Amino acid sequence: MLTASELLGKTAPDTIADARIMAHNAAQIIALAALANLKAKPDYSHTALNWNATNGGFQTNPIESPSGPVLVRVTLSPLSMWIVRGGETVDTLDLNGVSEADCMAWLDEGLAERDLKPASGVKHPFKLPKDVIAVTQFKTDGLEDGLLALGRWYDLASRQLLTFAAKNESVLPGLSPVHCWPHHFDIAIYVGLDAGGAETAPGIGVGMSPGDKNYGEPYFYINPWPHPDPAQLPSLPAPGHWHTEGFVGAVATATEILTLEDREDGLATFVDVAFAVGRDALRA
Repeated sequence: MLTASELLGKTAPDTIADARIMAHNAAQIIALAALANLKAKPDYSHTALNWNATNGGFQTNPIESPSGPVLVRVTLSPLSMWIVRGGETVDTLDLNGVSEADCMAWLDEGLAERDLKPASGVKHPFKLPKDVIAVTQFKTDGLEDGLLALGRWYDLASRQLLTFAAKNESVLPGLSPVHCWPHHFDIAIYVGLDAGGAETAPGIGVGMSPGDKNYGEPYFYINPWPHPDPAQLPSLPAPGHWHTEGFVGAVATATEILTLEDREDGLATFVDVAFAVGRDALRA
């Protein structure tokens, strides 16, 4: 049997895009349930999702209801939406063939049955990609392999980020939790390197994007902030490169990662070295 790492190569990275768009739309819907019902945080991390490796999907933070804590979950393979209360699944919806409007109505009904506010009553405070907004109906026929592969990339990213966090837990002022952000659909951690807000104080974002306008495939990134001078960047180890248009960061695309003989250890080494390089650049 192929290992999970070997199976990452079963689907070409650039064929995941359609699966990503469908999954992204579903994920931003459950984030609305969190936005409507969780106490607001200044960085909007109350809307951030968590990767559940056991179920192969994303879920909200627990939402307190009179009948117990509620999670809203989206699994990728098959693409479906779940309402979980007190650790038990109380309702599920297979999304294939379901309109976005009917999905939202199903979720609102499920939330109302638990005396929670409707997801349709709020709007995201950030812009979503145009291809995600354009989805009016979930269609997953022919996307099964892409959704499965997409889930494995998130699983790989989750393992890498949790390992990275454990190695760097002594870094101050501290690391953020590992979150999946519903507007970018990336899974990431932020390492603050100085006191102050993330907009002004030095720090480094470490994460994985499932693909976007920069790259049409999943990619890992290590982004120092403020952006270092592109002209002063040192070389990086395989399999990555420096990205300097729009943002400055060390990037390893899925295609590059799949060239590694040992993807887990090779990727971990790249992340560690790129983080150290980024940290040194911010100190310069």
